[in-house]
Amino acid sequence: MRLAFVVLAVSLLAGCASDNWGWYVVDPTTTSGASNLKFLLSGLGNTVLLTVTAISISVVVGLLVALPGLSQRAGLRRFNRVYVELVRAVPILVLILWVYYGLPQVTGLSINVFWAGVIALALSDSAFQAEIFRAGIQSISRGQYEAAQSISLNYRDTMRYIILPQAIKRILPALGNQLVYMLKMSSLVSVIGMQELTRKANELVVSEYRPLEIYTVLVLEYLVLILLVSAGVRWLERRLQADERN
Repeated sequence: MRLAFVVLAVSLLAGCASDNWGWYVVDPTTTSGASNLKFLLSGLGNTVLLTVTAISISVVVGLLVALPGLSQRAGLRRFNRVYVELVRAVPILVLILWVYYGLPQVTGLSINVFWAGVIALALSDSAFQAEIFRAGIQSISRGQYEAAQSISLNYRDTMRYIILPQAIKRILPALGNQLVYMLKMSSLVSVIGMQELTRKANELVVSEYRPLEIYTVLVLEYLVLILLVSAGVRWLERRLQADERN
């Protein structure tokens, strides 16, 4: 990670010394540069809100889809498999375009760009979440279920109080990876006009004609966001491990 930062810093410094680079467009010491940076950062709120909303929905839907896959009934297991395979087979960009342009024609409902992005991202990610939850729940030993039955817990309470708390601790790294993935995939919602980080960068490129410099700032924005998310997930893992020891 440190090496990556060093290489990036050296590249930027080398570029600043070249006449072919126009860092003035994002120079915070000038009025226009500060204005451009403020414009680029104005999409941060939408990116975070879109990601958090979509991942929250996908976790719930993924769990609801995962549970039938653990059932003794063949029909429920088949539903789980069909849902996962069909959703995973559709490219996320195609799904975004279909939800935004196609879903309103099918349902007759008007969907704005934000909710179209949320629906598409959540639907796509829910299939992956379902597999993560299924694997996490299956990793819990059979003895845990038998212990729950011995104290007369029903299926819902067994899942709620015994199985899921243990499974979530085990799948937390995978859930963190999906959050990072969702954060990156949120950039694709820019194709339907969502005013998030990537869309703001594209609009600024059109007006300033400096794609290299502007997209470099965009890379740094996503890099900082993802590093913060990764650090938060690692902190939560350590916190849960500490609680287990106590």
